[in-house]
Amino acid sequence: MPWHKLHRPVVAILGPTAVGKTALAVELAEYFNGEIVSADSRQFYRGMDIGTAKPSSEELARVPHHLIDVSDPDEPWSLAAFKREAETALAEIHNRGKLPFLVGGTGQYVYGLLDDWQIPSQQPDTRLREVLEAWGRSLGPYPFHHKLALIDPAAAMVIQPENLRRTVRALEVILLTGHRFSEQRRVGVSPYSLLKIGLIRPRAELYARVDARIAAMLADGLVEEVRQLRDRGFDAALPTLSAIGYREICDYLDGKISLDEAVTLMKRFTRDYIRRQANWFKQNDPSIHWLQAESGTTAQAVKLVENSELWIVPQNLAA
Repeated sequence: MPWHKLHRPVVAILGPTAVGKTALAVELAEYFNGEIVSADSRQFYRGMDIGTAKPSSEELARVPHHLIDVSDPDEPWSLAAFKREAETALAEIHNRGKLPFLVGGTGQYVYGLLDDWQIPSQQPDTRLREVLEAWGRSLGPYPFHHKLALIDPAAAMVIQPENLRRTVRALEVILLTGHRFSEQRRVGVSPYSLLKIGLIRPRAELYARVDARIAAMLADGLVEEVRQLRDRGFDAALPTLSAIGYREICDYLDGKISLDEAVTLMKRFTRDYIRRQANWFKQNDPSIHWLQAESGTTAQAVKLVENSELWIVPQNLAA
């Protein structure tokens, strides 16, 4: 199916952690001869493979992937950096005449790109940032994130609690400007023709998949992966290592908790994250086509893509 190069179609595969986004995206990209752009903020980093559930080597070989393993853990990406690099990747895919599939559950990255958010330009205040970072470390990521939720619930909905750096940045902008961070995030006009496909599963089934995924991560060597990151000099205080799974294993390696306690916390925090993801997507984007993740999902998704307006060239572009 041809599309005009100025039409710039994008298929976004959305949904909570462990719902099956990667598998569906690979099958769709293979079917439509497309390419995948990751919008998972944890998969940018080299050496963080098991705990981020990156696509397998077999999946990476089946379809070209972008924005995976593009930075070291001590070089955290900002939303602005992701937006810039993702726009470049999408442009290159379009220039090749391929259909891009944007895949991820990190709402801030997905919508920052697709809705062309204009990032607040407030310059950082080094001293204030140091104070906020120290406060966040002393409280812990979740209580600290709750402070942001009290002041700016909309911003807190799209910032992961374990991401101390982004929570600090939001509070920094609020304190410096006197305005909510979410109010300063201006939405632009999307340059893309979009189809958004969301995957859902019954909550009990999704939680069971999370438990199985965590067990598989441990069997595949998550503890050793974290130990190797630490041995390479990546400190547990890094924002990237505050992600679910890495933070708990760091605490285990430091003797603060047992491995069983680490696993319990990983399951609890992942379930909390799933609830926030599901609520945010459903409350904020009625344009998502929701599909139950089951045996016939791929066929349903193929029909959605084939019957969408992605392939229709607007009249003013037809010439």
